[in-house]
Amino acid sequence: MRSLGLLAVLAILWLLLSGYFLPLILAFGVLSCLLVVFVAWRMDVIDHEGHPVELGLRALTYFPWLAIEIVKANIDVARRLCRAKPDISPQLFRTPASQRNELGQVIYANSITLTPGTISLQIDGGKVLVHALSRDGRQGVETGEMDRRVSAMTGGPKSQ
Repeated sequence: MRSLGLLAVLAILWLLLSGYFLPLILAFGVLSCLLVVFVAWRMDVIDHEGHPVELGLRALTYFPWLAIEIVKANIDVARRLCRAKPDISPQLFRTPASQRNELGQVIYANSITLTPGTISLQIDGGKVLVHALSRDGRQGVETGEMDRRVSAMTGGPKSQ
């Protein structure tokens, strides 16, 4: 199933990037996509982490929300740094990652890093070590909204 999904994604990407619809070129595109999927299958790299099809439609609600959060954080960081005396107070803290699997925890940590003003440094024992540019950035992570949304997207929080 994942191999077919990878093949579909590669074929669509190839068509979008090439823009050619000549029979010979299309045949080469199909062959190259099949070759890539075969090599990936032989290398055993087509797994739930590399190609998480189970996220499906739930990801369509999470990623637009994340994009909005990234824009808001960009504006906040720009305002803080453009002042005559920058309003920063670096914070280093651990926050719980309630996702039930490693994929969820990685998505959560990457989402923190994608949001300007915060960087995930380490995931260990169900906690993420985070560096924030300001107290507000820390409070934004500690509200748990992103953690809840990632957990909902990846299948719910781990059982306690």
